[in-house]
Amino acid sequence: MSLRVVSIPMRTRFRGLTVREAALVEGPAGWGEWSPFLEYDAPTARPWLACAREAAAGDWPAPLRAEIPVNVTVPAVGPERAAEIVRAGGCRTAKVKVAEPGQSLDQDADRVAAVREALGPDAAIRVDANGAWSVEDAVAAIARLDRAAGGLEYVEQPVESVEDLARVRRRVAVKVAADESIRRAADPYRVRDLEAADVAVLKVQPLGGVRACLRIAEDIGLPVVVSSALETSVGIAAGLALAAALPELPHACGLATVQLLADDVVTSPLLPVDGVLPVRRPQVDPDALDRLAAPAERVAHWADRLEEVER
Repeated sequence: MSLRVVSIPMRTRFRGLTVREAALVEGPAGWGEWSPFLEYDAPTARPWLACAREAAAGDWPAPLRAEIPVNVTVPAVGPERAAEIVRAGGCRTAKVKVAEPGQSLDQDADRVAAVREALGPDAAIRVDANGAWSVEDAVAAIARLDRAAGGLEYVEQPVESVEDLARVRRRVAVKVAADESIRRAADPYRVRDLEAADVAVLKVQPLGGVRACLRIAEDIGLPVVVSSALETSVGIAAGLALAAALPELPHACGLATVQLLADDVVTSPLLPVDGVLPVRRPQVDPDALDRLAAPAERVAHWADRLEEVER
């Protein structure tokens, strides 16, 4: 399999990254994206490759809807910058990153309050802690952030383990969403079995592709939010294909993250208009592939990763 590796600057530091690397693969139906984060080992990166191959082969189900409501993603920035991101995002739902290492709950609350002020009283706010809290810290933080938001839609992955997620859910009034407890778990259905969440967050690359996610969505029996793994528009198109194929889609999806990138690999990036994204496959721009081409040593790194994953 041939790879085109790109290196794209971020507009704002996110998930510890200032540059997003991705490998693109071309097949009979177009391009797929393989972009597991650099710290992921071969077994973790393998489902991501299956998703890219599925996309390149064009093996997606027929869509049930033509557009997908999305949230704007707010990194762990100061209140003023958070408000700017929300106003520029054009969405009526915001996902706010909290529990960033080195930051305080006061900073989180100020960020959430600024987002509420920028969005107005009728918009939805969700927060994502990426499993950073203990049970006790989560219970206290959720109450504080719920007040700062004037009501949270849900809190995503407040604690790390599924067992702790179930404990938190029993102690808070805010709905709980599971992300890492599904996509990084040996058994994603423990979330269902332990009644640990109200919402399932599904990401197509980590879970092996659109059809694999559809099976999980059917079996897990929870409302689904489709979220991105910080992809280019090529990867986002796979998330849109999943969201478009779900029988029901009660919540906005976290697929507007191309806004976090300073550039993209397609002629018409997947950016929200009036809070929605169209369900389409954007055309890859050969000039962009050249402009954003990663240095030779990074291409070699990705080629080595591919060889390891394919063993």
